[in-house]
Amino acid sequence: MCNRVFSIALGTGLVVGVVVGVVTWLLVRTPVEEPPRLLDLDWWEHTVIYQIYPRSFKDSDGDGIGDLKGITSELEHLVDAGVGALWMSPVFKSPMKDFGYDISDFYDIHEEYGTMADFEELVAKAHSLGLKVILDYVPNHASIESHYFIKSEAREPGYENYFVWADPRPDPENPNNRLVPSNWISQFGGTVWEWSEKRQQFYLHQFAIEQADFNFREQAVKDEMVNIMTFWLEKGADGFRVDAIPHLFETEPDENGIYPDEPLSGNMFLNPDQPGYTTQVHVRDLKELYVVVYDWKTAIETWRWNNRTDAKVLLAEAYANIINTMLYYGDEKGRSGAHFPFNFDFITSLNANSNARDFAYIIKHWLTYMPKGNVANWVFGNHDQSRMPSRFRPNMVDGLNSLNMLLPGVAVTYQGEEIGMRDGFVSWEDTVDVAAINQGDETNYLDYSRDPCRTPYHWNNSTNAGFSTSEKTWLPVAEDYMEINLQAQKDADRSHFKVYQILTRLRKEPALSHGSYHVEALTANTLLLIRYLKGYDTYALVFNVGDEPDIALLNEVPFLKFPLTMVATSVHSPRVPGNIHTIDHIELDAGEAIVLKGPPT
Repeated sequence: MCNRVFSIALGTGLVVGVVVGVVTWLLVRTPVEEPPRLLDLDWWEHTVIYQIYPRSFKDSDGDGIGDLKGITSELEHLVDAGVGALWMSPVFKSPMKDFGYDISDFYDIHEEYGTMADFEELVAKAHSLGLKVILDYVPNHASIESHYFIKSEAREPGYENYFVWADPRPDPENPNNRLVPSNWISQFGGTVWEWSEKRQQFYLHQFAIEQADFNFREQAVKDEMVNIMTFWLEKGADGFRVDAIPHLFETEPDENGIYPDEPLSGNMFLNPDQPGYTTQVHVRDLKELYVVVYDWKTAIETWRWNNRTDAKVLLAEAYANIINTMLYYGDEKGRSGAHFPFNFDFITSLNANSNARDFAYIIKHWLTYMPKGNVANWVFGNHDQSRMPSRFRPNMVDGLNSLNMLLPGVAVTYQGEEIGMRDGFVSWEDTVDVAAINQGDETNYLDYSRDPCRTPYHWNNSTNAGFSTSEKTWLPVAEDYMEINLQAQKDADRSHFKVYQILTRLRKEPALSHGSYHVEALTANTLLLIRYLKGYDTYALVFNVGDEPDIALLNEVPFLKFPLTMVATSVHSPRVPGNIHTIDHIELDAGEAIVLKGPPT
């Protein structure tokens, strides 16, 4: 047809007009560019990881303590929520001085939590439901009741240097006086050094006295850590969240066996027994630790390929500055490290007083420093920090969950965040956290206690919130469980849980799983996050993080086209999913968040 029209045009002398017409027709009919092909992602790269604190999730036997069978019985909840993997805080045998982070047997299950058979049943059911299982691994230290410590204290060959042992520092004024080897302060308060009468030396403990630090300059220790991980991989674990990695190494003593003292930090509000009174240049973030992490990654990858399994992940707990944190991903020599170090910036740097510019900065900060080709992650709470709605404001729950789910990479949810659980009150009499007991008293213990964020999960409004049939639970159930519980939110027309479900479903959209991002503060209090991918629907989150109403303009926002459809809204919002937004501005109540869908860019 094109050639025929062109010939006729030449014959009638209408060359110019018809040539222009033909060119115009060709331009109009040029095929639209196909959307990009989506690369397959590994299971962990865009998943939601749900952290379970086993003592507080679900009690199956009525002793007031959560257990493995309880977790197994509620795995469908994770599927219903849209979660892809569960991470359990330590379930290994322990005297429970630090509730599982003081491990006495790295190869067995703690009896309060169940048996190895219970663990195997949990893994089998989780895998049948499409859930991955990540274990909390604690290589920095072991319980002083472990056979490692008992043998090392007795100087048994092969174990003599398993822990950090030191002679007393000489006292020039009194040779008979026994001084601690250095002024280093434990994370739980007081000196890191504890005297062993049996061995006649001090051992180092960066946490509780009952948690002796391994000596990672001993090859036998490094080998044993890999042996332990291999054991649990063979039991079906899909990876490890590795605890307290920044503390693996300490500065060595000089040629006379003398350890250097830490400089004082200058913080006048702390007493000499509190962490932070001194700097920590000698007890954390030493460069040697990264090599150990890289070796672990190699060991895990080797096991994975030898056994032809899905990826096994290594996730690092690393409270450190941004430069040190990024080293966990790998180094300039090409050595690969953790799949990711946990990103705690939303916990450590933001609170209820933060504005939209603060939020935008924190997001860009991580994504700017993260080495190219790696995967980001976002964490809003955990078992060591005040719960998300208590650190921020309760009316921000849906907005914070929306931000977590719409940002690129992995989203991490601490149990209860999907229903907006807040810190529970735990009296001094009910306090069990060693950090609070060591550093506080009846007047100030809550400044140090981690118990309020560990209170039992709220399943329903029955006795003990459906957590346990026991008359007394290991920590008291929060008093607001009648108001905030899963069953009530399932029954409600609108709830935090139903918003959470919408958000986890949205993560399957190409713009969220594979797309780019744009983030900015539209006003001092309204944050904008856009996720876009050419050829696919665009998604935008507008979130008023302030404590009063705000108005923001949308007409000059990049990558966003009208009309916009609301796909998720805060439970207190006057708007509902399905509403269409066509005007160039948007008014948001305090804490209100709206997720909008726009046409492809």
